[in-house]
Amino acid sequence: MNDMIFKFSRWITVASLALISSIAMAADYKPFILGSVSQASVSEVTNEIQASLQTHGFEVVGRYQPNIETQVIVVTHKDLKQLASKSNLGGFGAMLRVSIVSRSGQTEVSYTNPTYLWNVYRMSGDISPIQQRIEKTLGYSKTFGSETALSAEALREYHYKFLMPYFDDIDELAEYESYDAALKAVEAGLAAKKGGVSKVYRIDLPGKNETVFGVAFSQGAPKDANILHQIDQTGLSHAAHLPYELLVTDNEVIALNAKFRIAINWPSLSMMGSGSFMSIADAPDEIIDALQEVVAP
Repeated sequence: MNDMIFKFSRWITVASLALISSIAMAADYKPFILGSVSQASVSEVTNEIQASLQTHGFEVVGRYQPNIETQVIVVTHKDLKQLASKSNLGGFGAMLRVSIVSRSGQTEVSYTNPTYLWNVYRMSGDISPIQQRIEKTLGYSKTFGSETALSAEALREYHYKFLMPYFDDIDELAEYESYDAALKAVEAGLAAKKGGVSKVYRIDLPGKNETVFGVAFSQGAPKDANILHQIDQTGLSHAAHLPYELLVTDNEVIALNAKFRIAINWPSLSMMGSGSFMSIADAPDEIIDALQEVVAP
């Protein structure tokens, strides 16, 4: 009798764990998380947020101001870099971006949803410790950024619409004789602000010839302030979309297709009308042109 009770209890435990795992795999996600809203100024909140991030073990790798109402802090973590190093093109997911935005008389603190991007970039490993750490650090009010949440399966094969690019439809910008030569070329191009592109941060992945650069655009259709002005004027801000990435992997320099990179942070953006993809129609091609100028001899 006792043996039967033990076996039954064990079956219940196993079944319960399987159910929990199934629920986790079936969860749906949105691009951003609203951490908090306050009446304090953007500068005050930014300084407080940066200190909190550092206290909780995050490494602040960059900070910049795409427009007068917005500050963006970019962070990484040793565990996140380890995850990124074990994934193909994982450098694209080696950071979290935090936006502090003044909107409607309040200051919003939002950040990229780690599990959302972990799926978008088809990364392996366990992202949950990073998810828990950032939520504990910055707070959790709700997720936002899309009309409906997307499943892990949909995110891992994400494309905005028919014939639009997938994650692996990357833009190949340049090829060099070595990893070091590629890094030097990118650093030089960003320092010279070729194409109006400048460096915000750099993250080197451990045990791998892969480095991701965060870059800011200051001119033309890709200008960060222009992107926010055109498609980020209503609802909670998507400013943690910025900055864009440039990836050096072995001797190659690549970037995500701009249509994909924008769409993953505005998956519900309409195609036509004011505040739509058509309002930034020139940006994707000009982004690639500017990045190619960065790495041009």
